Amino acid sequence: MNVAPNLAGTLVAGRPLALTGVADGAQGLVIADLARTLAARLDAPAISLAVVCRDGARMAALRRALEFFAPDLAVLEYPAWDCLPYDRVSPHAGFVAQRMAVLSRLAHVKGHDRPSVLLTSINAALQRVPEREFVARQSLSVAPGNVLAMERITGWLELNGFVRASTVREAGDYAVRGGIIDLYAPGSIEPVRLDFFGDALETIRSFDPESQRTTGQLRRLDLVPVAEFQLTTETIKRFRLGYVEAFGAPAPDDLLYHAVSEGRRHPGMEHWLPLFHQRLETLFDYVPGSPIALEPLVEDAAHERLAQIKDYYDARQQALAQRGSGPPYKPLPPGALYLAEAAWRERLEHSPLARLTPFSLPAGQGQAIDIAARQGRNFAAERAQPGGNVFAAVTSHVATLQAAGKRVIVALWSEGSRERMSHVLGDHGLANLSPVASWQDAARLPKSQVALAVLGLESGFETADAAVISEQDILGDRLVRPRRTTRRAENFIAEATSLSAGDLVVHVDHGIGRFVQLRAIEGRCAA
Repeated sequence: MNVAPNLAGTLVAGRPLALTGVADGAQGLVIADLARTLAARLDAPAISLAVVCRDGARMAALRRALEFFAPDLAVLEYPAWDCLPYDRVSPHAGFVAQRMAVLSRLAHVKGHDRPSVLLTSINAALQRVPEREFVARQSLSVAPGNVLAMERITGWLELNGFVRASTVREAGDYAVRGGIIDLYAPGSIEPVRLDFFGDALETIRSFDPESQRTTGQLRRLDLVPVAEFQLTTETIKRFRLGYVEAFGAPAPDDLLYHAVSEGRRHPGMEHWLPLFHQRLETLFDYVPGSPIALEPLVEDAAHERLAQIKDYYDARQQALAQRGSGPPYKPLPPGALYLAEAAWRERLEHSPLARLTPFSLPAGQGQAIDIAARQGRNFAAERAQPGGNVFAAVTSHVATLQAAGKRVIVALWSEGSRERMSHVLGDHGLANLSPVASWQDAARLPKSQVALAVLGLESGFETADAAVISEQDILGDRLVRPRRTTRRAENFIAEATSLSAGDLVVHVDHGIGRFVQLRAIEGRCAA
């Protein structure tokens, strides 16, 4: 299936295009084809397609689908803050780090050597972000052989939101030990260790945060901020002036104002982001000219989100007027940090826009292309039937699909599920089962073969020449049990090294105590 032949000249600003008949599981395939088609244009933008999902879970599912349907695509995933509007807590540093890493890549991108897709959620798309110039000029690149003082790097880390820790464990942490700086940069799989000799950077090595062992050598490290603002003399002054202008003279118990005035970070201060910048932009300003694709129900989700933001703002205003106990919370108007509904709709109207929907479009409702990817068969009836054999029904259905000339792919959630399903289907007479890693691998198989893929889909789909059967179609909804966290014995030393002399600890046998030192002892002549 490819929508390319039908797209020439149809996706332009001011003329939204409806891609109808897109079943839920087929969205990854459709978006992959759409991105490749757009990237092949002579006037293709640097980001081939920006996709807005209705929530973070849908965005993660679409990313997994694109990894299977289009491993050749460059996919950027821009998440929303993981806190409520007008919250008293800050978003998690990991989410902020990922956001800034994506914004930095978008701010520096010039052209493209392969199709690229930006995935985001409606919550992230509605929120204003620092302007491109700010993000572009805050990056720092280092390489072995560079001569620069350690204090310059640690100063940059502090200024851009990194948190000093005794042991580096998560994105945004850094630690200093002698002539070594350990840091966990956003977007990195593992933390890195910068080894200095005087002011000369000798090596950059990645390492395992648990064992502290080196896992590789890096020739270059590009650092981006893990905060969406800086606490400098200029930004503190701008915040103070803006805060007083918006809310009047601060009270003695206004903890936010006094913390920022002293150059300290305060929980939840990100919700006053507009006061730290001269101006804010939107995510759309980072991808000028890029077509936008909307998942089903995204526009309804946008309306609900903006109504939720207003409700939280009104609640904060009401609480401020009643002024009970506790420090005051003075909220900025919603328009300062979020797009208004009119501005959101205006952005869509001035961008090339494609709306995905599983339904058909009534005549006269605008231009549309029918993808003809309908939802696949669900075996709920066979599961509910007393004494029924759902796997025998799957085997029979696969035979029917192959007789119709369709290629069949069975999508499983994990490697273990794929192995178990191959045995079960084989026991029920389904032969010629072949594991595949991508859609392209499945397309190369003869149609007599049944492809088994690791692909997390909630429901399968069928097109004119292919059918995807999902694990949930066969077995029903997944029951996800929380994984029990186990503590491995070999992690004890790594955890103990994070303690400092004088820290309070709780011993499993002796109760509360104070950590003094870690000392090797001998038992039976062994250290």
